[in-house]
Amino acid sequence: MTDVPAEVTDDEAIEAVPEPEPDPNAVAVTLNGREIIAHKGDLVIAVAESNGATVPHFCYHPRMSSVGMCRQCLVEVDTGRGMQLQPSCMITVSPDMKIETESPTAKRAQEGMIELLLANHPLDCPVCDKGGECPLQDQAFSHGPGESRFVEEKRHYEKPIPISDLVLLDRERCILCDRCTRFADEVAGDKLIHFTQRGNNTQVMTFPDEPFASYFSGNTVQICPVGALTAEPYRFKARPWDLEQQESTCTTCSVGCRTVVQSSRDELLRYQGVDSDPVNHGWLCDRGRFNFEATNSDHRITNPMIRTDAGLVETQWNGAMTSAAALINEALSTGGPESIAILGGARGSNEDAFAWGQLADAIDTPYRDAQLGDGLPIEVLGQKRATIDEAANAATIVLIGPDLKEELPVLYLRLRDAAEKGRSKIVEFSAVDTGMSRYAWKSIRHEPGTQHDAVRTAIADAVIAAQLASGPVVVVVGRPNLAESSDATIAALQNVLNAVPAAKVLPALRRGNVVGALSLGMAPTSSDGDAIAALNAAADGKIGLLILVGSDPLNDCPDTELARRALAGARRIISVDTHPSESTQLADVVLAAAAYGEKSGTTTNLEGRVTTLAQQVTASGTARPDWMIAVELATSIGDRSFGADHPLGNVATVDDVTDAIAATAPLFPGVTRAALAASIDGVMSIQPAAALPGIKVEVAGRNSYDYRLVVSRKLYDRAVSTAMSPSIAQLAPGAAAHVHPLDLDGIGVDAGTDVKLISAKATAVLPVVANHNVPRGVVWAPFNQSGTGSIEDIIDAAAATTDVRIERI
Repeated sequence: MTDVPAEVTDDEAIEAVPEPEPDPNAVAVTLNGREIIAHKGDLVIAVAESNGATVPHFCYHPRMSSVGMCRQCLVEVDTGRGMQLQPSCMITVSPDMKIETESPTAKRAQEGMIELLLANHPLDCPVCDKGGECPLQDQAFSHGPGESRFVEEKRHYEKPIPISDLVLLDRERCILCDRCTRFADEVAGDKLIHFTQRGNNTQVMTFPDEPFASYFSGNTVQICPVGALTAEPYRFKARPWDLEQQESTCTTCSVGCRTVVQSSRDELLRYQGVDSDPVNHGWLCDRGRFNFEATNSDHRITNPMIRTDAGLVETQWNGAMTSAAALINEALSTGGPESIAILGGARGSNEDAFAWGQLADAIDTPYRDAQLGDGLPIEVLGQKRATIDEAANAATIVLIGPDLKEELPVLYLRLRDAAEKGRSKIVEFSAVDTGMSRYAWKSIRHEPGTQHDAVRTAIADAVIAAQLASGPVVVVVGRPNLAESSDATIAALQNVLNAVPAAKVLPALRRGNVVGALSLGMAPTSSDGDAIAALNAAADGKIGLLILVGSDPLNDCPDTELARRALAGARRIISVDTHPSESTQLADVVLAAAAYGEKSGTTTNLEGRVTTLAQQVTASGTARPDWMIAVELATSIGDRSFGADHPLGNVATVDDVTDAIAATAPLFPGVTRAALAASIDGVMSIQPAAALPGIKVEVAGRNSYDYRLVVSRKLYDRAVSTAMSPSIAQLAPGAAAHVHPLDLDGIGVDAGTDVKLISAKATAVLPVVANHNVPRGVVWAPFNQSGTGSIEDIIDAAAATTDVRIERI
């Protein structure tokens, strides 16, 4: 501001303030007789709708390119040469443009287009899933002619055609808007659905003998403006006016996609994506979209259980909680705090994790961890944190982590979009090809366990060094291989941060609320208190009580043999879970937990963004939220219980716990209920600064006859939310050992043959599969899959890497 002399009057001072600089991108246009300000590059349809003028449309979608297929958005536009009908999704604003969306000419054109679209449309609204929420139906009433002049027989096709396990196609309803095909091409990169035939016979179809096997197929159902594409799990289940709904957040993985949770008659029926600009842009993966069936499963744990001579039997909550509290007190009196371990918390809400973390503090146990030996050290969260938006707009994205398409699918969509549109260049370090490899600027292969060396070599390259210096750098870092320790990954991250100190880090941890759980008390309080240390202590008979909070070590921990010994060595086990698992079958007390959609609260995604969870249906049976179980247990453990002055000493509702987090959790100041209610996009938590642990990576050499093992996750596996959802349970690929086709000759077997994989620890029998995406000398296997053998049996959690010998049976 210009300095104003003291003797200048107030009016003169105001006049002396310089005028703000005009926006160079501002464009003045006239919309329906009203002058408005738009911006260069804005589409006419977007400008009109943002200023209250409704323009009917079908093919236009703000997250995809405009194609002008349906011509429904015709409006009159004058650019200085008189009014002309123009498709408003294909023309951008220009200075002094005049736009008429409601003129008689525009209305007649819109009526004509509706009439043409309905010429062959079957008008089967009473039996169509889209009825009641169909843009064609709505616009036929609002912008249509009222009646049709066509009397000819409409076209007919076989219906419906299952184009995948999840999506059905009714071709005669299709209006050829190109939304589904554009999504598959532009957004998902899965060109599995496209136009076939020509002229009057043009139709949407998949390639012959190739199903629409995309991880994102459900999005095409949601964006289809008619009922041409319908979802098998929802088909004929309800009408829109039957549904009750609330906005929530998906917790299938840690991306935290915003959703609408819909129910009818107190049963979850559908999830729909919500367009959260900084997170998911409205997209969901199919696992997150269709796993609502797990909440409705007949296999739910509906009541608490205790172990008797007859096995686990249902009981009342009073008896179960009394038994659980007695086990805690017994362990404290006989072995002290170090004889209790609490594992889990990442599958619940922030409130759940906070309550269990407070209980762990009260017990003073050194063993607590929301990760099960499959994540990264807590210090990774203390690096300069990037948001998803920052990652998707960085000049360079350094990817040292898992296959994002398999583990964090919507983050994969965001980063793929950044690469495809030229905003970012991706430098990928991986042991095998991933879904991101085809979009990477540089995809650098390395032997498992040596990514730190690969990074050191790469950043010394002049071309890569110049790219790293060209603009903002974001490192997306996660656990790329469950058959190796995290040491090489941390060392690789440190090498990047040494070269680019200003780089930000986006932790690619998988489980839904793992960041929230780690930030709210479920992180190990010392380096020897993590999950692997706890399991080793249990295996050695040092754990008197193992408390599993939504965790199943026998399937969650990469080292299954260690988990098996730990559960056998722990004297007592309490399991808090929604569904029976191999671990709950060994428990002394099982406490029935409320599932997703059955409890409210908040969750924290991988970037530290806190968003809300909605309770849409009543909890199954007498199941309770995890936080309630923890608080009630705390009242029954003697002098360690929560007193009146404790943050959870007087809580009665989940809102009380949310308030306690905002008031007392050091990383969550300002994350109040009011702040959350004011923003669909949530509130960012604070991330504390932390130094990465100093690590000296030592990877032993291997015998030339051995194969180095890579184990990573697929989108579909034996996880509860998948296994208990019939529509997606069968999509898990199954256990197998994948090797390069040329390595099959050396093994001396044909693809599909069972072979023995022998490590220093154990042997597993799996079918062998030829896979060009696996380098020679490496064997890749998916984690937690059904099959005749278990790859997890041969992983050693204490080893830097796992080498195996493959033998014929």
